[in-house]
This record gives sequence, C-alpha cells and structure tokens, in this order.
Amino acid sequence: MTDAVSEIFDPDRWTPVDGSDEFDDITYHRAVDSPTVRIAFDRPETRNAFRPGTVDELYAALDHARKQADVGCVLLTGNGPSPKDGGWAFCSGGDQSVRGESGYEYREGDQADESEDPLVREAKAGRLHILEVQRLIRFMPKPVVAVVPGWAVGGGHSLHVVCDLTLASEEHAKFLQTDPDVASFDGGFGSAYLAKQVGQKKAREVFFRGKTYSAEEAVGMGMANEAIPHEDLESVALEWADEMTSKSPTAMRMLKYAFNMTDDGLVGQQVFAGEATRLAYMTPEAREGRDAFLEGREQDFSGYPWHY
Repeated sequence: MTDAVSEIFDPDRWTPVDGSDEFDDITYHRAVDSPTVRIAFDRPETRNAFRPGTVDELYAALDHARKQADVGCVLLTGNGPSPKDGGWAFCSGGDQSVRGESGYEYREGDQADESEDPLVREAKAGRLHILEVQRLIRFMPKPVVAVVPGWAVGGGHSLHVVCDLTLASEEHAKFLQTDPDVASFDGGFGSAYLAKQVGQKKAREVFFRGKTYSAEEAVGMGMANEAIPHEDLESVALEWADEMTSKSPTAMRMLKYAFNMTDDGLVGQQVFAGEATRLAYMTPEAREGRDAFLEGREQDFSGYPWHY
C-alpha cells in the first residue's frame, strides 16, 4: 500500500479500514460521511495488473465489505498515476510476467507456506481465481461501481463489465480487450455478459478486433454509464454512492438480484428466491409456522390473508 494512495484521492473524505495496512497490492478505505467503501488496485507501475496475491487481497476486501451491514456501496478503482510514465489505469488484467502454464503463479516469496501439503501447493501453482472475484461482485448484495481512471484491459476490462455500474474518466479512461492477443479468453461475464450490454455484434468487435475505446465511446455503446472530467471522477462516484445508499437496502438488494436472475439461470433464481425466503421469514405468518412446530401444535394460518 502506497502512502499517497492516488492523485485524485481526497484523504479528507476517507479513512483506512482497520487491518487494511496489511495489504500490499490494494488499498481499502471507508468514506467518512457515507456508508461507502473504496477498494483500489495499488500497482500503478504495472498499470494495476493483478497477480495471485493481488486477487487474494481483492477478494478479502470485497468479502469484508459484503459482510458489513452498515456498508451500502463499493467503489472499485485503480490508484495512480504510474510513477514510470504518468499513465492511469483501472486494471490491465493478469500480470503476464507471472503467468505460468496453468495460470498465474505465486512468486517472490508470496507462495503459500511450504509446510502445506504438496498437493495443496501444486493446486495453487497456477491460479485463475479472479473468476471468484467476478462471482463475488456479481452476487454482492449491494451495488459495486467500477470507477475507471485509465486503462481497463483484458481481465481488468472483464472486471468493469461485471460491476453494476461504470464511471469513466473523460480524459484518461481507455477500454481494450486484449484476451486473444495473449492467447486468453473470458468466456463468461467478460464476453457473454458484455454482449448483453452492448449487443452481440459490438461485443464480438470488442474481442475480435482488439480496438481501444474512449470513455465517450464506451458510454455510447452502453458499456459505461457516464464520462466524467478526470479531476472530478472520484467525487462524482461518491455522489452516486450517496444517492444509492439513501435508498431502501432491501429494495436495492432485491433489484440487483432481479436484474441478475434473467442471465444467471438456476443460480440466479436460487439467490433471488433465497432472499425472498428470508424476507418471508420476517413476517408474523412465518413466525406462526415456526412457533407451531417448536410448540408441537397444529399451525393456524387462518388469520392471514391470501394476498392478490
């Protein structure tokens, strides 16, 4: 974790989350006056490319945010600019320098404890667990907003696609899908869900041509929500978060799962139905069913209407 965080980060509006100083590849902050957290890639010298340790930290922070009942929105972004050339990035995907034969490899002392079972170490040798992060974002019971200050490339492009909303820097955001150039492909959310957003023909163009798109072009095709002046990007993102967190938490959760359900098959149906069941548990009718069972008596639902 760097001391400066990012040039467009306002330290007066954020405070580090307890324990986040243990992270090396990301930063994790909570807004001072909003139920919102900011999770950021913090490898600007690599265009915020992720290695296995980055993904471990990202998953841990996102999962922590998921479990906080007083957090209603997650802003996912990338710190910058690069100390090497001043360039900005959201995330440039997997770090190809640590890509092995079966995935991205732990290196430079960040491999798991050598006392682990050899089979466990071998299983961790090549990782593609950024896909687990995608699923965590997808099923997060609160909005996740991709705040794109620069390049969103490859696996980083897929991450912004799976987020609920995307806000992009007018000056610096660039969207580029390079998977076929490095003999990789995201056959799930990165491609199929992108096609739901921009249409089949345009999604195939994004992958097949490997063309770079500006923030305005991304908004025009439905891949991003708004292009924002770079210096205002994070403040506007926080404004959007404030708007969303002023809404009903239950309604926002159910709406997200309802939007997901049409594309997520039985898994999406299970997630939505599970939340509906939990809401039903909160009713007097449900309490009658539970209490009758525990008290060893016949349930009496005669006092409850058949709603229509």
